[in-house]
Amino acid sequence: MRTLTLEEAKAYYDRFGAKQDSQTFYEAPAVRAMVAHSDFDQATSVLEFGCGTGRLALELLTSRLPPAARYQGVDVSATMVQLAAARLAAFAPRATATLVSEEAAVPAADASIDRFVSTYVLDLLPDATTGQVLAEAHRALRPDGLLCLVGITQGVTSLSRIMMGLWQWVFARRPAWVGGCRPARLAAHLARDQWQMRFHTVVVAWGIASEVVVAAPVQPAGDRIGSVA
Repeated sequence: MRTLTLEEAKAYYDRFGAKQDSQTFYEAPAVRAMVAHSDFDQATSVLEFGCGTGRLALELLTSRLPPAARYQGVDVSATMVQLAAARLAAFAPRATATLVSEEAAVPAADASIDRFVSTYVLDLLPDATTGQVLAEAHRALRPDGLLCLVGITQGVTSLSRIMMGLWQWVFARRPAWVGGCRPARLAAHLARDQWQMRFHTVVVAWGIASEVVVAAPVQPAGDRIGSVA
């Protein structure tokens, strides 16, 4: 099933711009569930993959993260980066929004961040690209870091099954009509030898189902404290 190309996604979200904030009516409950289980008060560095307008970043910096914590948001849409940068200007230089040119770009050093956050982004990427992003997240997270994801998914109630079935039907015919997003199963991409699930649920708001995932990176046996060679 065809997803939007990188250029199509850029063009769509450059046009969509600040209207993205109008989607909070169904996004906010799932994002709140993710935030509540991600211990942001213990994080000193956050990378958000697909920062959008900077709405979540502002909440984290205002009321969740420690005062010295650093935030970096990345996005392929120049419009979104401009909106996020303006929204976060009061927190510069410890908060930045950066334009990236590749779908799976994660500009962070190995084991350098405490939280890798992505909300309503992986559900618009091809499965292969999602795998690349998760591999990059695993590389960039510290051993005690957390992967924090939200995305639309298949329905779990009668109403949400109807709504998400309709969403899938529209996506299959005109992906751009739903912003390129389609119901996905984020947890299915997390290999057990790479990730340990900390929290997993599906939140339904206005009939739209969103999957929430919080997971910790599993370290190779040779890197674990006390491992025997």
